[in-house]
Amino acid sequence: MHQLTRRTALAVGAAAFGAPRAFARSSGLSPEGLAGAKAVTEAAVANGDVPGVVSLIWRRGEIVQLNTVGFRNIERRLPMERSTIFRIASMSKPITVAAALMLVEDGRIRLSDPITRWAPEFAQMRVLRRADGPLDDTYPAPRVITIEDLMTHRSGLSYSFLAQGPLAGALQAKVGMGLESSLSPDAWMKTMAALPLAYAPGERFNYGHSIDVLGFIVGRAAGTSLRQVLMERMFGPLGMTDTDFWVPPDKRDRLVTPYLSPSPGHFAPLPTPSFVGAGPPAYTSGGQGLVSTVDDYLTFARLLVGKGEVNGKRLLRPQSVRLMTTDHLTAAQRQIPTFVANWKTQGFGLGMSVVRDPKAYAAAGQGAGSAGAFGWPGLFGGWWQGDPAQDMITIWLPEVLPGAPGKDGKLPRLPGMKAAAEFQTRAYEGLAV
Repeated sequence: MHQLTRRTALAVGAAAFGAPRAFARSSGLSPEGLAGAKAVTEAAVANGDVPGVVSLIWRRGEIVQLNTVGFRNIERRLPMERSTIFRIASMSKPITVAAALMLVEDGRIRLSDPITRWAPEFAQMRVLRRADGPLDDTYPAPRVITIEDLMTHRSGLSYSFLAQGPLAGALQAKVGMGLESSLSPDAWMKTMAALPLAYAPGERFNYGHSIDVLGFIVGRAAGTSLRQVLMERMFGPLGMTDTDFWVPPDKRDRLVTPYLSPSPGHFAPLPTPSFVGAGPPAYTSGGQGLVSTVDDYLTFARLLVGKGEVNGKRLLRPQSVRLMTTDHLTAAQRQIPTFVANWKTQGFGLGMSVVRDPKAYAAAGQGAGSAGAFGWPGLFGGWWQGDPAQDMITIWLPEVLPGAPGKDGKLPRLPGMKAAAEFQTRAYEGLAV
């Protein structure tokens, strides 16, 4: 395990910034606000919260701040750079949902369609009588899972690290985290469908493999693969040349090393064979399997802030983006607490959260944002938000995981997440007009 000292972090941080960017008055962001955001980014590395980070503020058509601080590889002393490639984990989810909505616009699928139209494996699903109960204590699902259930995480599917009781162990043993798999997409779908649901379809928000299933359905509905759909319909047209489920050899020097951080300032490299195989993988996790850069993800975020259009290219209708960015949870469903969001301040659209109460959102320390601002984080610490009301986007990209769960099963501190909220808050405090 490597200990990154404050002195080393400050040195590489200062070198990575380069010449300061001139204040762009057209952005409506004050120099003081931008300086505060930059200071938070530097402090996150200097204090040992994260080994390195790339952060960005975009407003009114231009990047007004881009910070590259710390290391993408501590052992080789490689600094974070604008072109650094990150494993973006669950930041993949909105991208997969956007691709699925393209097929909705094509008339190939509908939000109300049962997924059994393309995934017959899920035709006879059973539901646990108790989410933490025995795997054989189940009842028949009262209805089939729909496409919208998948997009809103109301399918009843779970992740192993968030499931309870025997289901958690079964998921870990059979499908793992889902980031990578030796199974083919068809075999993975069959394995997932053989396990019971934690909750009945439509009953409640339950974070899990829903978007992975959606991704494979996108491939089946298009008669190809999820990767091919994304390459042809989104990444190619938008010039997102570094976003993929695979990093080719000539780009691997730019790929950030993921680190495990059980305590501030201590970082152990985490082996992740994903993304660096001999060729693109057959198994592609639409929920968490993409890599990207800050510029590529900014393009995607701008697509949504631009109501489906960016750089003169329209990929989605405004109505589709409105569906993504409108809360779909019921009042009763928002009363059920979840580890991954705060329903007192947020709602959930299709594939991402939406700010409902800006004052409460800020008071809870989640950051800042107008009503209707949207985004979704990733397990490696990545976070972003698009705010159409302010014509503003903020992005925060480290690559660090917390230590192992404690005896109570709860995850320890999430490195960088508090700093991400502070970074964004400082940026919003600089809004002059």
